[in-house]
Amino acid sequence: MKLWLDGGLQDIESARVSVFDHGLTVGDGVFETVKAVEGRAFALTRHLDRLTRSARGLGLPDPDLDEVRRACAAVLHANPMPLGRLRITYTGGHGPLGSDRGDQGPTLVVALGATTRRPDSTAVITVPWTRNEHGALTGLKTTSYAENVVALARATGQGATEALFGNTAGRLCEGTGSNVFVVLDGEIHTPPVASGCLAGITRALTVEWTGAKETDLPLDVLEHADEIFLTSTLRDVQAVHRVDGRELAGAPGPVTAKAMRIFDERSGNDLDP
Repeated sequence: MKLWLDGGLQDIESARVSVFDHGLTVGDGVFETVKAVEGRAFALTRHLDRLTRSARGLGLPDPDLDEVRRACAAVLHANPMPLGRLRITYTGGHGPLGSDRGDQGPTLVVALGATTRRPDSTAVITVPWTRNEHGALTGLKTTSYAENVVALARATGQGATEALFGNTAGRLCEGTGSNVFVVLDGEIHTPPVASGCLAGITRALTVEWTGAKETDLPLDVLEHADEIFLTSTLRDVQAVHRVDGRELAGAPGPVTAKAMRIFDERSGNDLDP
């Protein structure tokens, strides 16, 4: 296995990032996860646009997107696989142990791991912790992910694959690594970005391709929605068959199943929509 680190391919066994890298010491970094199908990255342009937005939100210099594209192509070519998780990580680079940044420039890592297609449906839980829709990192895809690690571990312990958050106003927000959609009276709704959720790439495509509405939703909408589904880079569109103790019989329901078909068809016809 080979990965890209600061300018070239390296063997995974010998690649090294400084223990003083700001991404490690204080979580000063951003990242993207990109689906790779038979060595080709899906929606890479959208992911790189968001990588730049996230970097700017942290005050990092804009990533060199030509280098990032070269890195992705090199890593995909060096590690052939049917379905992969391409991870682009961009950090503040070598710095002091405190919050101040160093002056040696950012670190870029691109790595690839094999994955498999997700099941058509899954179970989720809600958690008592909230997303802060007014926070400094709201809407940025940063490496400060410990909150998600804790919530996802709780979900896994309860036989689920995702944990859903409300925000500080008690509105439905997002999952640890996914966006959430609900079906009400045949219409698809998803929380707006103002709820504090990440502007997911798959979320945006699903809204465009299905006509879903961005709607401010109470957290308890999960208790009576006709159908619920998740979107993310590796889930694509995935139905929810259980949320907490509530079973959604027959998942995926008809509206979700149609959304799944639309996404599969449109994404299969255009790898960089």
